[in-house]
Amino acid sequence: MTSACLPPDDYELSRTNTAGSDDHKAPLLDDDDDDFESHLLSGHAVSAIAKPPPLTSRFVTIVPAYLRHQYRSRRRRPPRLTRSYSCSPRSILRTFALFAYSFTAVIVLIVIFSAVFFPGYTHLPPHYARLRQQALASTQSGRANGGQQKVFIAATIYDRGARLTGGPWAKRVLGLVHLLGAENVHLSIYVNDSGPESQKALDELGHQLKCNHSLVYDEHVGFDEIPHVKLPDGSVRTKRIAYLAEVRNRALRPLETSPVTFDKLLYLNDVVFDPIDAAQLLFSTNVNAQGIAEYRAACAVDFINPFKFYDTFATRDVDGYAMGLPFFPWFSANGDERSHQDVVDQKDAVRVRSCWGGMVAFDARFFQPRKGMLELVTAGSQSPSNLSAPYRFRAEEDLYWDASECCLIQADIQNPEPGNTGIYMNPFVRVAYDAKTLSWLPLTRRFERLYTPIHFLLDILVSAPGYNPRRYHEPWQLVEETVWVPDERSESGGSFQQIVRPATHTGFCGRRKLQVMKENITVGERNWEFLPVPP
Repeated sequence: MTSACLPPDDYELSRTNTAGSDDHKAPLLDDDDDDFESHLLSGHAVSAIAKPPPLTSRFVTIVPAYLRHQYRSRRRRPPRLTRSYSCSPRSILRTFALFAYSFTAVIVLIVIFSAVFFPGYTHLPPHYARLRQQALASTQSGRANGGQQKVFIAATIYDRGARLTGGPWAKRVLGLVHLLGAENVHLSIYVNDSGPESQKALDELGHQLKCNHSLVYDEHVGFDEIPHVKLPDGSVRTKRIAYLAEVRNRALRPLETSPVTFDKLLYLNDVVFDPIDAAQLLFSTNVNAQGIAEYRAACAVDFINPFKFYDTFATRDVDGYAMGLPFFPWFSANGDERSHQDVVDQKDAVRVRSCWGGMVAFDARFFQPRKGMLELVTAGSQSPSNLSAPYRFRAEEDLYWDASECCLIQADIQNPEPGNTGIYMNPFVRVAYDAKTLSWLPLTRRFERLYTPIHFLLDILVSAPGYNPRRYHEPWQLVEETVWVPDERSESGGSFQQIVRPATHTGFCGRRKLQVMKENITVGERNWEFLPVPP
């Protein structure tokens, strides 16, 4: 026996309490609850249901403790029972249950305390609150666009069944146009390979629009219109990123002929969003002393469920490191701590090197040709590939090296000054890929700051962020890179070799993968696939 264990449910009678003792004639039931339980647990049968305690006992429970003690001291008590201690499975289970209950209660209290007193990205900065108040105060067109800035809105969508152009997404776009002012907006939507229902819905949307618009439906985008790559087995395929870059650029075609000089370009994905949040992204992100938003690009944060950040492929911290695990604070402290710390500090303009987040605002001067425009200082304009404004989406040329077209466009337009890219992620602006997820975000963001230590520990366990050999390269310097070199004479069709060449400014975007488009797909099947990388 050990006193370290809890007492079991069985009790032993004292040796002086034998069957021959006169005390055995004492009643088994008494008004004292503790003794009553002791007798029940000792195994003695009780022939009748226990009577409730008399009225006096109930009254005693509410009188002061010292009077209650005097009252009980005068009552007749049965002989004391000795307890037999053992580490029974039931006692261990009770201990574990008590611990689990206490631990859960503490966690719940911490979550509630954090959500109430230290919520994440909940209390809007003053200029955000003012814009929201203006947007809600009336129904006047353009009320969220105090500077009457010209905004080009672009969207490239796959819309089978017209769930976007004929559903809530279209209504949100109409609401955004009204907030910005129809006279200030040009809406360009490009839809392809989506069926007659989508084409009809797109036409109906055009009848509702009061702004300038270019709504284009393509029955099919042929892969022969897009650059191809030759695989080691001799087959010719289309890179998925090259395809995505092509269709995104088709939504930007009206910029080439528009007589309007636009201030902002807003690119939308097939996301569920709040039109006021879109206006905040455009006009409230990283404002200067005069209240003017300053950025080359500013991204929302997109969620695939109430906790999980989605667009990790296109997002990099301010030093080009990939994301940590896809929950708050998203950026790993093992990468560049500045992006991580900006999120922890609840900044509205988190410094990054690239992002997308389902909705992104750009300074339009990078995408629209302008007369007499001074040369833009960008990473792309200094490249050996001689990229210059107007910039467009593109893909990497290396066969087994993929980078998101959304990351590449921001690598091209960003300020080449280290740590000052002009690209920001705005966690106050959040979008989702379904309405239910968006409805949960105001709640889940309140206690997301509690994830920070968990994120830090898990990033260490999974070695996040991942290693990218080209992130370390200085742009335009000669470097030795591992590149796939085709060789039709070999059985493998080529091999990876070390090649000395100038490094680009986009190495941080990439990874050693290859995604290609599928020629023939069935309904519900995705139109692209990963191909294995040769050893």
